[in-house]
Amino acid sequence: MNRLAIVRRLEAASFRAFPATSTVYDGTWAVRLTSGFPAKRLNSVNPLDPSDHLEIEARIERARARFEDFGRPFIFRQSPLAPQALIDHLDEKGWSVFGESLVLTAELATLDLNVAMERIPGRDPARYVAASLGVHGRAPGEGAGLLEVLSAIQPPAAFFVQEAAEKTPVAVAFAIQDNDLAGVLDVAVAEGWRRQGIARDLVANALRYTLLKGARIGWLQVEAANAAGLALYRGLGFREAYRYAYRAPPA
Repeated sequence: MNRLAIVRRLEAASFRAFPATSTVYDGTWAVRLTSGFPAKRLNSVNPLDPSDHLEIEARIERARARFEDFGRPFIFRQSPLAPQALIDHLDEKGWSVFGESLVLTAELATLDLNVAMERIPGRDPARYVAASLGVHGRAPGEGAGLLEVLSAIQPPAAFFVQEAAEKTPVAVAFAIQDNDLAGVLDVAVAEGWRRQGIARDLVANALRYTLLKGARIGWLQVEAANAAGLALYRGLGFREAYRYAYRAPPA
């Protein structure tokens, strides 16, 4: 499978793993918007075909209007599927580049997925959302939007929460099994609990679970600036498949 085919498959899997509440296509540009949750991947224009570069200015303006209607900052998500003509146009107009992230993959059967304690995943998105908000330190008002997103996931989802002795959530992650692909998302450990191997144990639990369910390839997304996350995933055996970044118009 060539590189662009791999990127297309992983991009499609990531869309299904974290579904926007509204996706409108302008040609092969996916305009994803989510009124209840502010994550950039849920609120961005995602070009999905390097050859689709006609009427760039008109399409940018149509997308801008949709973002204004939703009250979201107008951004593009630039992956290897973005047309070079569009990238050149954004560069020429002074659009900034930020939030560079890596998509990592690994053959699950080759990984060391030994864990300190076997964890059974939960199936209740509402309980997971409450834990995730606390671990990430997110605003309580984002809970309803995140619950809407997680409840809309179509492939099988498994939610993992680690709690302290007093039942306080200290780490979260969830896994999505999409045929032979398994994505692990929302990995986070609360302040004061980091550098204790908790993240590795939770991610390994999630990957072990999907492997036993028949998944073959694991994938993760991590910001390029997250040195601890990169070290964790590379230590498990993940390698870079491609990168993406966000683009914002000049102020």
